[in-house]
Amino acid sequence: MRLDVTDLRAFYASPLGVVTHRVVGRAIHGFLGSVSGLRVLGLGYVTPYLGPVHVIAERTLAFMPATQGVVNWPSSGRSVTALADLTMLPLPEAAVDRVILVHALEAVESPSELLADVWRVLTPGGRLILVVPNRTGVWARRDATPFGHGQPYSRSQLSRLMRDTLFSPEGWAETLYMPPIRSRFWLRTAAAWERFGTGLAMPFAGLHVVDATKQLYRPIAVRQVRRLESRVPARVLVPAGQPG
Repeated sequence: MRLDVTDLRAFYASPLGVVTHRVVGRAIHGFLGSVSGLRVLGLGYVTPYLGPVHVIAERTLAFMPATQGVVNWPSSGRSVTALADLTMLPLPEAAVDRVILVHALEAVESPSELLADVWRVLTPGGRLILVVPNRTGVWARRDATPFGHGQPYSRSQLSRLMRDTLFSPEGWAETLYMPPIRSRFWLRTAAAWERFGTGLAMPFAGLHVVDATKQLYRPIAVRQVRRLESRVPARVLVPAGQPG
């Protein structure tokens, strides 16, 4: 089952969504750093996390897949959102400096095509911030939240996918350790769950957050070249008086 934009917007407006936004947003912006003067592209449903970016970046864009639907954002001023095929982005090569993916990779049929096109539109040295459900986490097993839909990933699966699409992970974080329960008691303990899970590096985090850079050159396998032995023609001694 695919989530549409109405479900996503309703989740982030709920108390559980507000806490989720705060926890995940802290991880995203910890990797993102300053975007002053940069061009930033969000893919999937990223608008809850683009508020601080939009007021600083030179340009902000948010593309949402047609299967999900699109919302007008921001609420005031010119809208920066549009429907798009996430595997065929309507941008030229090297058009943006940063790309943020949330509710995107796990929902597409061809993740490698998505990342290949992200690689195309990123500038040399551009960075990708990727948020993906953790295969071993509780959130991926509960379809009551957006992170319980689509294909979750293990760390090794993500590493292999990024290597195959020419991205090099530079930073890696797990977040969203609290259980996906709407009880006010559990929501009040969210900060304690994050401290506990991060401090002990527990494996049951809800999400992977990856900071990756664009590799400029495709690695080439080096094969050992066998040296050919140089062969010198044999010298034959011919007795005097006989034709050579």
